[in-house]
Amino acid sequence: MTGDTILGVPILTFLTFFPTVGALLILLLPSSKPRTVRVGAFLVSLITFAASIPLFTLFDSTQHGMQFVEQATWVPGMGISYHLGVDGISMLLILLTTLLTAVSILSSFSAITSRVKAYMVTFLLLETGMIGVFASLDLFLFYIFWEVMLIPMYLLIGVWGGPRRIYAAVKFILYTVAGSLLMLVGILYLYYAHHQVTGAYTFDLLALYDTPLSQQAQLWMFGAFALAFAIKVPMFPFHTWLPDAHVEAPTAGSVILAGVLLKMGVYGFLRFAMPLFPDAALAYTPWIVGLAVIGIVYGALVAMVQKDVKKLVAYSSVSHLGFVMLGLFVWNTQGLAGGILQSINHGLSTGALFLAVGILYERRHTREISEFGGLAATLPWFAALFMIACLSSIGLPGLNGFIGEFLVLLGAFRAWPVVSAIAALGVILAAIYILWMYQRVMFGPITNDKNRALPDISKREFWTLAPVILFIIWIGVYPNTFLRKLDVSVSELLARAQAHTISMRTAPLRGPAAAPAAVPASEEGR
Repeated sequence: MTGDTILGVPILTFLTFFPTVGALLILLLPSSKPRTVRVGAFLVSLITFAASIPLFTLFDSTQHGMQFVEQATWVPGMGISYHLGVDGISMLLILLTTLLTAVSILSSFSAITSRVKAYMVTFLLLETGMIGVFASLDLFLFYIFWEVMLIPMYLLIGVWGGPRRIYAAVKFILYTVAGSLLMLVGILYLYYAHHQVTGAYTFDLLALYDTPLSQQAQLWMFGAFALAFAIKVPMFPFHTWLPDAHVEAPTAGSVILAGVLLKMGVYGFLRFAMPLFPDAALAYTPWIVGLAVIGIVYGALVAMVQKDVKKLVAYSSVSHLGFVMLGLFVWNTQGLAGGILQSINHGLSTGALFLAVGILYERRHTREISEFGGLAATLPWFAALFMIACLSSIGLPGLNGFIGEFLVLLGAFRAWPVVSAIAALGVILAAIYILWMYQRVMFGPITNDKNRALPDISKREFWTLAPVILFIIWIGVYPNTFLRKLDVSVSELLARAQAHTISMRTAPLRGPAAAPAAVPASEEGR
């Protein structure tokens, strides 16, 4: 491996399509040897994760623009190209994707016992779709990966899910496809608008950034893109598909859904909706901030009354992703960097929680909180790892959740102090429902005899959780490792927005336009 190639293949192309090559090879393995299939799929995902590490180590955090760029003409008559590249935002999301895919496949070794080969092939194809979404710089290519990614996730829920898997899978696909069609309309409008101005057809995102649009056109197009991404996040009130999908999906499906797929909505706002339509993004800011704060409080309150621990974690995602969206739309360095980092943190902490819930479910085949109690006495190692994941989710200082939420609230306070105070309630409520759940599951007397002889965490289960816990602690102790990679990308996004602050002066709220960019978030996080 030299420079930005692996075995002579450009690194982003390798990362995107190696899982598909691995899936095709796994198809050749005999179905009668499920262990061989499982190990093969895990090795493919592990190689993909190892190949993604140079994205981080070779990434120049001082360089503006995209890096590791690959571009080739695909359909020249229609302006379609094979165009890949990453900045600090997409680079970190690709790393998160490859890590959680490897962890998820490892966690499936004992949980998936039927159609093992089909399951592993589906999971690897899903990885190709996810990485392609984050790496694409051509809107046509992006849309292909966006749609391709939906099919494997639909199958994971619908084939290997719980009793109501068909309902949850159909609901997932209907919501997402509805948003995708709106986004397609927006893409085609941009495509023809660019042609009217330049005389050239192109789907190249970097060229479309400079396409002039009227303010009314921006408002409509931002609405189309934003609705698609709001469904994917999901923001309140577009969240109703999420709890069903999480509860019915297999454990690994829930980990990938929470850890990666929801981040595609966040990424969509950052890469497309906000920089393509900055005037409209600023004008819509009060509405999005309002929905984000409602989602923070609503998600926490609903999580508090759940009896199913997996559904509790699912609703906690609605609350935590409200923090992410709040950070994005306060339009200052601290909030924006905090929101991006918190999206990574959410993938790690919620992924760890879903893995822990899956470990419990494999032992008891129930997720009802009332069925547990006193497990810390019989599962001490599991209790320790589960506790770290829970404390990460509530934002304990020293763990990853703290720095993300702190930066978001700091950025929100610079723009709207009252909004920041309301959002801070989500931190308090998270501590209540997470710690109350942990207390009921892990502490107290063992009242159910089925819990007396449960085996503690196995070596495979330990190594499933350990890498995620490692990153939870790493980001909590030294977040600058990751924040530095975001500085230039955040600055570029804010510079594009600040060039359009004149439009914001007529908006109902003036906080974001007045909030200074201040110092880089990596300096704030020292």
